[in-house]
This record gives sequence, C-alpha cells and structure tokens, in this order.
Amino acid sequence: MYKTLIDSSLFIAAEDRSDPQKTAKHRVLQESIYPPFPDHQHFAIFAMGCFWGAERRFWQQPGVQVTAVGYAGGHTTKPSYEEVCTGLTGHTESVLVVFDPAQTSFADLLQVFWQSHDPTQGMRQGNDIGSQYRSAIYCMDQQQLQEAQASCVHYQARLTAAGCAEITTEIALAPVFYYAEAMHQQYLDKNPSGYCGLRGTGVVY
Repeated sequence: MYKTLIDSSLFIAAEDRSDPQKTAKHRVLQESIYPPFPDHQHFAIFAMGCFWGAERRFWQQPGVQVTAVGYAGGHTTKPSYEEVCTGLTGHTESVLVVFDPAQTSFADLLQVFWQSHDPTQGMRQGNDIGSQYRSAIYCMDQQQLQEAQASCVHYQARLTAAGCAEITTEIALAPVFYYAEAMHQQYLDKNPSGYCGLRGTGVVY
C-alpha cells in the first residue's frame, strides 16, 4: 500500500533524461529515490549548504529510508544545476529525506539539521556563497511546520547564549522538489574524498 499523504506531484524528475523510467535506487540504502513511498513513511526537505555533504549526513541516520538531492524553494520550473548556481532561480540545494516515524522522529532529524551547519549565515555556508546555499526546512504538513518553528526558537536561545547571530533559516511547507541530475545523487558515495562543506556552529541543540 502507498500513502496519499505524500503527494507525488511534489516530486519532479531531473531534466537530464538519465533515468526516464524513474527506476534509480539509492546507492547506499538500496531503495527507490522516487515516489510512491510506502504508506507508513514521512518526508521532509532540508537545505544546509552544498547538498553533497548534507545528503550523506542524513542517509547515515537510523530510520532514514532514502535520500535524494534536488532543488526547492525557487520560482522557476525544472531548473538545472547550472541554472540554480547562477542564483537567478531562487532554489536551494536541498535534500529529500524519507523516514520511518516508528524508527526515528522529525525531531531527531531537526537536531541533525541544526547541529550540522551554521543557520545564521544568510545566503551562504562558509566559502559557498549564493542563494542556493541558504538554510531551509520544507515541511510535509502543518504539524511538522509547527515543530520546525518551535525547534528554531529553541536553537536560537542556545545560539544567543553562546554569543551567535540570529537564525536566517527559511521554514515553510514543502514546495515542489526537483530532483537533481544523476551525477549529484549520493555524490559522496561515488566520490568518498569529494568536497563536503558541512560545518556546524559547535552549539549543541
């Protein structure tokens, strides 16, 4: 059985035509990266800088069933990597995280999110500069949205106590997620020594 809660129309395959039948499996988790997803699973979309390292961080988490990288939160349709990198499409480099709520919680994933990058940097992460590198949480439903907003308030208090700046993370209901090209999916499994720009603040959630 497959859930109607996850609206498959939110997920658009890449335009490079590398997988026209949408059959690609996750290189590590061995599950399809495309919907429909089993009916007990939930999803969220996270943006925290370059999506290569962010995807690896999430596929390593217990209870995560599959991950994929893509583009979300912009104002154009079917963007390419090159177009997103111009900053003109408004998309973030994002990670789709599909998880089993019986094995992990959205709260657990939020903790990973907040501690794995610096959410105070605006349109950048470290040396990666541009709107595609901004911090964002895109939520499956209103319950997740409220939980994400509350987690932001909580972590801001932690950051403020540590003398850090204000959080700039965008928090919203999930927009359309455009899958990135095949070369970017599970990039750091294909290229273990590849670039990973993840840097947290050092402040515990």
